[in-house]
Amino acid sequence: MLLALMQANARVLDIEANCAALDAAAVEAATAGASVLVTPELFPVGYAPLRVRAELDPARLPAIKEALSAIARRRGIALVYSLPSVADEGSWHITSTLLDAAGSELLSYAKVHLFGEDERTAFSPAAAGPAVVDFNGFQTSMVICYDVEFPETVRAAALGGAELLLVPTALAHGFDTVPQVLLRARALESQLTIAYANHSGTEEGCDFLGGSVIAGPDGSLLATAGPEAGLLYAEVNPDAARKARNVVPYLRERRPELYRSWGV
Repeated sequence: MLLALMQANARVLDIEANCAALDAAAVEAATAGASVLVTPELFPVGYAPLRVRAELDPARLPAIKEALSAIARRRGIALVYSLPSVADEGSWHITSTLLDAAGSELLSYAKVHLFGEDERTAFSPAAAGPAVVDFNGFQTSMVICYDVEFPETVRAAALGGAELLLVPTALAHGFDTVPQVLLRARALESQLTIAYANHSGTEEGCDFLGGSVIAGPDGSLLATAGPEAGLLYAEVNPDAARKARNVVPYLRERRPELYRSWGV
């Protein structure tokens, strides 16, 4: 299966322009034969937590979701997008959604680990762990940005059977070791493929690193991006995670009852 990652610069709260950019990326990715396009964290609204919380009317969210579903249907490609959501009790969360190529929702996730004061002011942390679904023959899960930096989050997905982890992100300059070192370690220790799609350029004063990555279950870099906008591709094999787990059975040979006695 060919994965495509969109690395791009969003315009804060210019939803029409951001969706048009996402649509153009979907056309390019589908033409290249990709089965899924993974887009950055909060890309349709831009990454600016305080402004999004203050200025985005939640009543617009259903129409934005329908526009994104229409892109998947029209272009014939599965899509991962990230948007705010508002719970019944009024709390705001950062979420991600996996749509199939018909525009139907396969999987959703709400961010558990919020990064920085702006995110913690604008949003509430979720509590549910990452779920797993079958997507094109891959057991597939999602987390968002800072979540992937915690080994517990990725391991929870792997223990749920995940072989592929899709990660919309918004990583600033100064954190280069996250995609180049930490992401590869997460992929290796839980023996799954990680697809990590970041912003590029500057949004609301935040300078983004770019550096989107696709890392294999052996910790290898399948593809890596520089700082500029563009699409990143990698072919991934559904047997790669299973083979890695047979060679070195980290998941089978865990001793959780012992770790609990250590207070872990």
